[in-house]
Amino acid sequence: MDLGLYIHIPFCRQKCNYCDFSSYAGMEQLYGSYTEALCREIAGQGLLFSNAFVDTVYLGGGTPSVLPTKLLINIIKEIKNSFCLADSIEFSIEANPGTINEETLAVLRQAGINRVSFGIQSFSDSHLASLGRIHNSSQGIEAVRLARQAGFSNISVDLMYDLPNQTWEDWKYSLECAADLDVNHISAYGLKIEPNTPFADCLESGELTLPDDEVQNEMYELVNSYLPLHGYDRYEISNYAKDGFACRHNLKYWRFLPYLGLGAAAHSFWDGERFANTDNINEYINCMRRGESAVHYRARISQSEAMAEYCFLNLRTTEGISLENFHNHFGISFEEIYGHQTTKLSDRGLVVVSGGWVKLTPVGMKYGNQVFCDFLP
Repeated sequence: MDLGLYIHIPFCRQKCNYCDFSSYAGMEQLYGSYTEALCREIAGQGLLFSNAFVDTVYLGGGTPSVLPTKLLINIIKEIKNSFCLADSIEFSIEANPGTINEETLAVLRQAGINRVSFGIQSFSDSHLASLGRIHNSSQGIEAVRLARQAGFSNISVDLMYDLPNQTWEDWKYSLECAADLDVNHISAYGLKIEPNTPFADCLESGELTLPDDEVQNEMYELVNSYLPLHGYDRYEISNYAKDGFACRHNLKYWRFLPYLGLGAAAHSFWDGERFANTDNINEYINCMRRGESAVHYRARISQSEAMAEYCFLNLRTTEGISLENFHNHFGISFEEIYGHQTTKLSDRGLVVVSGGWVKLTPVGMKYGNQVFCDFLP
C-alpha cells in the first residue's frame, strides 16, 4: 500500500505570536541529538513498514530549515536508506524565508527534495512584525527566486488573512504579490486565535484589534474570487493550486489514506489506528536512545468514528465524497448511514448530491465546521 511519511522538526528560531503547534525556540543544543534520535526512529520504522511504498514525504514543523544543512541531509539519507520510495515521489520541506539561502536550497534540491513550501504569511512588513515572523517581505520574494534558481519547479507559499489591523486592501496586495511570483500552490488561512498564545493574551487584554465580521467576510470572498482568476483552482477549503500541483501529501489526510508520522509530537494513521509520539523532545530522544517506542497515545477507531472522519475529511476537498468509494471502504451505502443528514444539509444549501458525489456548496465551504458536526457520531 502507498504510504505518506511525515517528519516533524519541532524547532523554530522564534515562536510566532499566533502559533500553538508543537515547536520550540532556543533549543539549538538539541539539534544534533534530536536528529540522531529521529534517524534511529526512521531506521526502525523502515524495517516495520518494509512492505509499504512511500510516495510522499513531508518535512514539517516547526521550521525544518532551521536545522543545519548537514543534519537535514542526514535525515534525507536515512529516509532513502530505510524506506522504499516511489520514483515519482513528492518530497516536500517547509521553510521560513529567514532561514534559507541559495546554497542550502541547492543542496536540498540535489538531495532529492522536489517541493518547497514557504511560510510567507504576508507581504506587509508591519503585519509580519505583528505576527512575530523573523523575515520581511523582501526576503519572502527573494526566497521564491532562490528556490527557482536552485532547481525547484514546485513551490508553495502560505498566506494569512484576518490579521490584526489588516485591511481588505492589505490582503489584496498579498494575494497580488503571491500571484505575481507565479508559484504553483497557495495556502490561504484565516487567522484563528488559539488559547495559550501571545495573541490570545493580547485579545483578552484588549490590545489586539482584529478586522470586524464584515471585513473578514470580504477577505474570505476575495481569496475565492481572486486566485481562480489567476490560475489557482481551489481543491480544499484553504488550498489553491495550478493544474497538477495540488499537495499530494496533504490530500492523503483529507482522503483518509494511511500516513506515518516520525519525530516528537508526530501523528500517524495506519491500519485503523491513530497514534502519536510524545511531544516532549527530551523524552523522545531518551526513548530512541533506549530503543523504546516514543508513542504516548494510541486509539483504534470505531466503525462509526471512521465513517465520520472519512466524510468530514473528504468534504474538505472540492471533490467531496465518492459514494462508490465510501461503499467500497465500509461495505455499506452512504445513504443508509447519512441520508438524513445529507438531505437536511442539502435543504440548507450547504451540500449538493450529484453524479455519485456529495460536495460542499460554496456556502458550505464557508461554514464547513457546521457541516462536519452533522457527521459526528
